[in-house]
Amino acid sequence: MLRLEGNCSIPSISSIFKHFNYQPSSVGYLSEALQDYGRGVPSTLSMPHKKVVFYLRDEIFAIQAPILVTIDAQSTAILKIELAADRSAKTWDTHFKALGAHRFHSPGMASDRGVGLKAGYQAACQERFWVCDQFHEFQDLFQRAHPLERQAYRAIAREHERAETFYNAKREANLQKRLEQYERAQQTCEQAMVKYDQLDEWLHLLREALHFCTDFGRLRTVAGVRSELMAILSLIEEIDDAQLPHILKPIGSPRDDLLVPFEQVESIHTELLNLMPEPIVDALVLAWHHDHLSHPSHGRQRHYHQRECQQWLDFAQGLLEDPFDTFKGLVFETLDSIVKASSLVEMVNSLSRPFLHTCRGQITQKTLNLIMFYHHHRRYKGGKRKGKAPIELLTGETLEGDWVDLLVSLDKLVSHTLLFFVIKVWR
Repeated sequence: MLRLEGNCSIPSISSIFKHFNYQPSSVGYLSEALQDYGRGVPSTLSMPHKKVVFYLRDEIFAIQAPILVTIDAQSTAILKIELAADRSAKTWDTHFKALGAHRFHSPGMASDRGVGLKAGYQAACQERFWVCDQFHEFQDLFQRAHPLERQAYRAIAREHERAETFYNAKREANLQKRLEQYERAQQTCEQAMVKYDQLDEWLHLLREALHFCTDFGRLRTVAGVRSELMAILSLIEEIDDAQLPHILKPIGSPRDDLLVPFEQVESIHTELLNLMPEPIVDALVLAWHHDHLSHPSHGRQRHYHQRECQQWLDFAQGLLEDPFDTFKGLVFETLDSIVKASSLVEMVNSLSRPFLHTCRGQITQKTLNLIMFYHHHRRYKGGKRKGKAPIELLTGETLEGDWVDLLVSLDKLVSHTLLFFVIKVWR
């Protein structure tokens, strides 16, 4: 618990044990004990029957060694975590095939544009589709807003400073000089604010264009999204900032792999219209949209989305009456199943990063196995998965105890099995 729940380093755990006179408490013993626990749990999940999941993949680095990670988009369970020699297409191909051998099947995958990752997936899963991660695709563009905002605030402070200097000037020669300095500062400030305001406005529109539906609940089409993105990127390109052309160049025009989720949205929209009238579809889609946005929001923004979601659900229920629960479940589950980003896999990065820091990057496969077990069996404390552990969401089976008890009982089972085997061989 100290290592995984408390993120304590092994020397810190040793000091705590010594303070309470727990024995043995040496760093070497504790390190080996944790390695033993990691040795007793797998690095790849295995299912008794074929399990269809949607892959999210990423590469984490421990000093120079890559860690290859695959998780399930819906349950967030880590399907495989591997300390690899490299991140080539061949290594990723082997990684993919190992999951297939453990009875996992995926119709598609979302990831960034890692060369080896993408090539390995295409080699192993030629008939399946790939979704380009929207977060990584536009990350640099959104990050550019922060330095422009800081520049604008510095320009405002500079203008205020020049204004005070002008008001404090006494001699006429100084007045003219200070006035010219103030006017230049005012002009610079105006340009900096316009530059930031324009980018902030276009990024807001870009973020909205990537939502599955409009503000009126109408599900977007591939052609519509492509047109909106091209128009917004064209407007951003016109902003007078030297860095933006370099950031926009890799993006270019919106590529097909970025629009794959909207192909699914179009297909879903057609299917829903065959089941219910368009106003009800739009109302349920809007309810899902606000429910989806409420989870990452905080404070007033969360209350706003929750209130809007309930209002549209009440509207749809008034029109549907008895079949409301069925149709609501259909719309919510179908839209939840569409993946447009692999950012959830970054959670594994944040989970493993403290261990990489405390062991100075010298992480082992056994430690990764232990992290994976911990992640699978700990229950979420908030969000839409609150009260559920990833392994419960993946298998549909309820855990019979806390993750620590399950790990200890598993270790005892492995020890007893090994002892039985040794005695049998000896006899």
